[in-house]
Amino acid sequence: MRKNSLNQFYNSYMTGDIEREKFESQIFSFLVNNQEKTCISHWENETYEDFVSWFYPRLKKSIDNYKEMGASFEAFLNKYMLVSAKEFQVRITTNSLIEYSAWNAQIPEMYAHEEAPPYNYNNTEEVISNLIEDKHGRKDPRRVLALIIKCYCGVSDDFAERVAPLIGITSGELLELLNKIRIIRQEKDDQIYRMKERVYCQYYRCIIYERRLAYIRENSATYEKLKLRLEKAKLRLEKMRRRISAIRTDATNKQVAEVMGTTKGTIDASLHRLKTKWQKMSLKADLN
Repeated sequence: MRKNSLNQFYNSYMTGDIEREKFESQIFSFLVNNQEKTCISHWENETYEDFVSWFYPRLKKSIDNYKEMGASFEAFLNKYMLVSAKEFQVRITTNSLIEYSAWNAQIPEMYAHEEAPPYNYNNTEEVISNLIEDKHGRKDPRRVLALIIKCYCGVSDDFAERVAPLIGITSGELLELLNKIRIIRQEKDDQIYRMKERVYCQYYRCIIYERRLAYIRENSATYEKLKLRLEKAKLRLEKMRRRISAIRTDATNKQVAEVMGTTKGTIDASLHRLKTKWQKMSLKADLN
């Protein structure tokens, strides 16, 4: 029997010369330092080290499963490692596909948002001046203020600072009103955010399934099973998208009224008149 072999370690453990913890430690040390004596000696050293670290928690199970029925402990452990190595490779391949698919899906989105065009403020003052005037030429800036608060989720601090003087309030006052509506809407906004995250996860799941299918032989049991998973995942993604698209992200008129210190009826009427005014302006612009 070779000195410092796995069989020798096992015999020392069985005779009680070493404790279980010491035995497991000796096996781990042997595997780390003797790759050439294992069934996966052809692996790259870095991959082999990752495998041994991943395999270590399974040592206890392999020791418990060994029965002295002809094969030596070293032969048994090598066979156990070979089976585990196949599972490890599948995991590595799957993780690589997931990473590749995720990055592949994100790259177009990154390009799309990399150079977002700046907002054109050139005609903002003209548009707002037209919107706040009623049919008698009187100015009512609270209409536009109600609209800004209602659409708070699309209003940046920079836009708020630019538009505040046009509706007769300071940028600080407008930012304070926007902060109030955001506090009121926090719970709903968090719910919408969590729903979007679930949609993103489902989207990536579909991409990963599609990518994995490309590596599996068609008409095999595994292929058909994964194909069915993909079909179900796509159906669920579509349902999730329809559901989230039906959710309103703007504030309710009641919430706007609460922030502005007025009644819901006043906000209803103001926004209705503003909508009518905007439709007339749009129609006039199209005719010109």
